[in-house]
Amino acid sequence: MERQYVIDDFKLSESWRMFRIMGEFVDGVENLHNLGPAVTIFGSARILPSDPVYQKTEQIAELFAKNGFAVITGGGGGVMEAANKGAAKAGGASVGLSIRLPFEEVPNPYSNLKLEFRYFFIRKVMFIKYAAAYIAMPGGFGTMDEVFEVLTLIQTKRIKPFPVILVGSEYWSGLLEWINARLRDSHLISANDIDIVQVIDDPEKIVATVRRFVIV
Repeated sequence: MERQYVIDDFKLSESWRMFRIMGEFVDGVENLHNLGPAVTIFGSARILPSDPVYQKTEQIAELFAKNGFAVITGGGGGVMEAANKGAAKAGGASVGLSIRLPFEEVPNPYSNLKLEFRYFFIRKVMFIKYAAAYIAMPGGFGTMDEVFEVLTLIQTKRIKPFPVILVGSEYWSGLLEWINARLRDSHLISANDIDIVQVIDDPEKIVATVRRFVIV
């Protein structure tokens, strides 16, 4: 009988978890569906304000906001903070989608629309669903996860082929060489799959590339 209670409690907790998941989806959709044209900027939470990457991110986000785009980030520090800061400085919509973590993820003060998530996968849906372009600054495992999620969805035609731009040619060159040598040349991806992604370092050119694709 005691074992049955444990099983029943587990089933009950799983049922309540589904309600929490549904609630997070509803909250995200209600808050973001009227956002308008937006770009999502990915990147490391560990980059300091003194880092050139932080400064370039802020510049890119400011340019996007001045061109009528909302800027979506993970709402934390580092690159995310820089992007939210740049968008807010330009008077644009600065969206921070933070996640509850035991370390690192403290919401930055620069987002003027803040949402907090318990589940990574729901947060990623919001990153992708409400953006018309994806900008990846240097980052770690989380950034790689987000970039490859977007590439996979475009490759499999689950989402439109929105621009995917990697910023920092020196940083990303090794990964792209590996993809070409190990994936493309081994026929593990199609020859033109690598064309989904672009590497652009100049902030003005980044914004111009997205504007050619998205009418604001």
